[in-house]
Amino acid sequence: MAELTTYFSGMKGRALCSALFLGMTTTPAVFAAEKETTPPKGEDTITVRADASSADQAVTSGYQPLSSSTATLTSMPLLDIPQVVNTVSDKVLEDQHVTTLDEALYNVSNVVQTNTLGGTQDAFVRRGFGANRDGSVMTNGLKTVLPRSFNAATSRVEVLKGPASTLYGILDPGGLINVVTKRPETQFGGSISATSSSFGGGTGQFDVTGPIEGTQLAYRLIGEYQHEDYWRNFGTNQSSFISPSLTWFGDKATVNVLYSHRDYKAPFDRGTIFDLNTKHAVNVDRKTRFDEPFNITDGESDLAQLNAEYRFNSEWTAKFDYSFSQDKYSDNQARVMAYDSASGNLTRRVDATQGSTQRMHATRADLQGNVDIAGFYNEILTGVSYENYDLLRTDMIRCKNVKGFNIYNPVYGTLGKCTNVSAADSDQTIQQESYSAYVQDALYLTDKWIAVAGMRYQYYTEYAGKGRPFNVNTDSTDQQWVPKFGMVYKLTPSVSLFGNVSRSFMPQYSIASYIGELPPETSTAYEVGAKFDIFDGITANIALFDIDKRNVLYNEMINGETVAKTAGRVRSQGVEVDVAGSLTTNTNIIASYGYTAAKVTEDPDYKGKPLPNVPKHTGSLFLTYDIQNAFMGNTLTIGGGGHGVSRRSATNGADYYLPGYFVADAFAAYKMKLQYPVTLQLNVKNLFDKTYYTSSIATNNLGNQIGDPREVQFTVKMEF
Repeated sequence: MAELTTYFSGMKGRALCSALFLGMTTTPAVFAAEKETTPPKGEDTITVRADASSADQAVTSGYQPLSSSTATLTSMPLLDIPQVVNTVSDKVLEDQHVTTLDEALYNVSNVVQTNTLGGTQDAFVRRGFGANRDGSVMTNGLKTVLPRSFNAATSRVEVLKGPASTLYGILDPGGLINVVTKRPETQFGGSISATSSSFGGGTGQFDVTGPIEGTQLAYRLIGEYQHEDYWRNFGTNQSSFISPSLTWFGDKATVNVLYSHRDYKAPFDRGTIFDLNTKHAVNVDRKTRFDEPFNITDGESDLAQLNAEYRFNSEWTAKFDYSFSQDKYSDNQARVMAYDSASGNLTRRVDATQGSTQRMHATRADLQGNVDIAGFYNEILTGVSYENYDLLRTDMIRCKNVKGFNIYNPVYGTLGKCTNVSAADSDQTIQQESYSAYVQDALYLTDKWIAVAGMRYQYYTEYAGKGRPFNVNTDSTDQQWVPKFGMVYKLTPSVSLFGNVSRSFMPQYSIASYIGELPPETSTAYEVGAKFDIFDGITANIALFDIDKRNVLYNEMINGETVAKTAGRVRSQGVEVDVAGSLTTNTNIIASYGYTAAKVTEDPDYKGKPLPNVPKHTGSLFLTYDIQNAFMGNTLTIGGGGHGVSRRSATNGADYYLPGYFVADAFAAYKMKLQYPVTLQLNVKNLFDKTYYTSSIATNNLGNQIGDPREVQFTVKMEF
């Protein structure tokens, strides 16, 4: 057993929390309109004892986040970290019955969906920056190539805001998303559940964990199977997931091994069309698709991770982390190439990717020390990392443009699958390799002042191109020094003020067109803010940020082909507020509000234009209330809330805007206190059946994702 100690102050801040809560409740109108430290004497101390394997008990308590290792790679209280870290806890995920990473991140300010490649990829903008496959979505703090990172093994989701390149290397400056998985526990337990969906079909899950008798090992086995009808006029979501893990607990060492495998088959759906004359979505039923039933992505993904920790003594700890991930898939699509607004006729082309494989090796080894130097307490981190990314798309299928499909009178089946391999487009290749060393120190200057400084050196190579014969469009080698510095002032044990300045970088490469050896995208960010622990159960933060990014690469669609161009310089400025925790013993809250103004500041074509898929306003609110001893002594939990964004530019040139929206959700859960507790849970998502648009492809008006309509989910779960 390990002793986990968390300190809470008795300071009250009801006026502040009330103001934050009031701000959350007014967001729908906005969218419609547009070291563990020694506690000071007298401070209350709460000690929680937990298995060493049950780390989640130390970092969250219900809805409230307590600490995080994502920001500093060391376990620091949130108030001691000079950056914003938002956590969506396991309790939030359970109450909201979250099934995708998008749904989890509805709860976080200034994080929104961007181009998902027809609904096949996790893709998010953070503080104005981000794209699909940009390396920002990690599992247990390591980069992967998983197309969908959220699954039945997810314990919580942490979002680190702002540049993170000093510790994580190549990244956009908006931040990173860390999906933390469940680990084996030393007490036997588990659950089985089944969920039915109003769309048709449903999902089944199981989770079992416990010790292996007579050993120092604990195991966990998690599985999930989904077979659910797609909500539009054709398609099915099918997937199977299995994840075994094993942990060895030694006197000084802990080793955890994790593996997961997922088979999936899902619709490749680029959504609907916006008419550039009316600036609105075309006037057809939202269920009507403009492609064909063969628009499917079919693949499998794997993840294997090793985490080892050795504690030399109470001051020094060595850690080693390794991750291997791969994704293999093929897809087919009838791609919309042109739209005639007068007649409603489409020009379409059959495309396909056959035999695409991408792999990622990510390794990190570091040494952590909690030591006194010259009378000052230091949390020192130093380490090295290695990453190797490889992508190969072998046969790229391209056929001729075909007319004759009308959006008002769609006739499917007139366009068959294509087998014409385009030699010029095939063998698409990306290879990226990097070596890094980094150092960081959290220096406790006084009982109120904390300085956090770090530096990273990164050397990398990139190689990209396509075609038969092969055309090299990127072949470069470079190195970067990436610093960061932050300060924290503990105004009280429950309130801290912070500021930071940091840099990040993203190398430029292009499969599609020759770009030569362009310098990497580089960013500098400034941030100030405040953090609060109030009500003895609420964690809140407010932050203001200013991010400047240079040498920006973006894509345009020209004659059906993707062409890489540079935008020069862009800037994102904003403010955000996040609140999570318990208002009372029975009432939980998670809420957010974000404002972002992101635009191009230097470019011959796009100067002054807003960045696509970046709303000025985002917000969310979710409240729950527990009724104890309801109906035969059982527990009834009810809750609800919503999330939304303001309008967003849909293309690089702001040719049209996706309208703002606010979507409401509700749930009720009834937990019966039986020998094996049984929970009956009803979730209604998009309660008022709002039609809304979550993102665009940003290159033209022909691909705009539609949000899911109202869905009713009923879940039966038994725990043992």
